[in-house]
Amino acid sequence: MKRGLERMTLAFAEALKAAAEGEVPVGAAIFDGKGRLLACAHNRMESDRDPTAHAEILVLRAACARLQAGRLEGCEIYVSLEPCPMCAAAIGFARLRRLYFAAYDPKGGGVEHGARIFQQKSAFHCPEIYGGIGEGRGREILATFFRERRQEGPKAARETPARPQSARISVSSRPPHSDHEPS
Repeated sequence: MKRGLERMTLAFAEALKAAAEGEVPVGAAIFDGKGRLLACAHNRMESDRDPTAHAEILVLRAACARLQAGRLEGCEIYVSLEPCPMCAAAIGFARLRRLYFAAYDPKGGGVEHGARIFQQKSAFHCPEIYGGIGEGRGREILATFFRERRQEGPKAARETPARPQSARISVSSRPPHSDHEPS
């Protein structure tokens, strides 16, 4: 499992980037079947102001874009924290071969805890799952982040990092939703 721990260090590096940006420190990396790194990402929920900007979702998008494919069959994902139900479902939809994660998440996890996405009858694809790879380091990164946030006080917890205007993503050219439908 030495190879798995070496690859997990990339997820940890991404988690540390997230922490430095004021994001919950979760990082992810995807490798193809030949062991080549396809993509790395970290949480950007606060900076993107996007509740789906989890490390896993972002790394899946980047790897699919790199391969110009909608599926990642034969690929492996390494995540510093047990994926939540949304991310676990996305991993299943992407048809990854293996999921490796470091720290278990009894409160918000969706693989070994909570919804247990891959144990549901509706799960049409289940990757091989390996939890606890570098678990101590994954827990340490999270504990340090939240300890520092508590020490900074409630104001730091409420502040959201601003994203430069040039980096904002335009999702739709439609006007904002209105309660008044055209007649």
